Amino acid sequence: MTRPAAKSPERSADIRRFAEESARLLKDDKCEDVVLLDVRGVSPMTDFILIGTGTSDRQMRSAMNHLEELAAEQGVPPYRRGTDEDAIWLVCDFIDLVVHLFEPNARAHYDIESLWHDAKPVAWEREG
Repeated sequence: MTRPAAKSPERSADIRRFAEESARLLKDDKCEDVVLLDVRGVSPMTDFILIGTGTSDRQMRSAMNHLEELAAEQGVPPYRRGTDEDAIWLVCDFIDLVVHLFEPNARAHYDIESLWHDAKPVAWEREG
């Protein structure tokens, strides 16, 4: 699967909306410290990176499954999904959005946010 050369404004808005809804879903599924980064212009591979911390491997797997269900409803199938043996780091690549779920110690160790210090944080939380 290859990335399209350019996206229409409508497609860009759909991608952003999917990224924001994904962040809200992770929060609703009890993930902590959910961060959505806009890496357009910083990354040649994706537009958004979503990072969250899970409370257990079971909860993290469940949240990722719910995220894939949301993606399927919106016609955004995952390109790849990966997990390590102990489920301390789950990743799902939707091409325009890459999602990372970590257990707390792994998140602190890998500190992915620092790799994207040039990225813009995206406000995704519901108002009110």
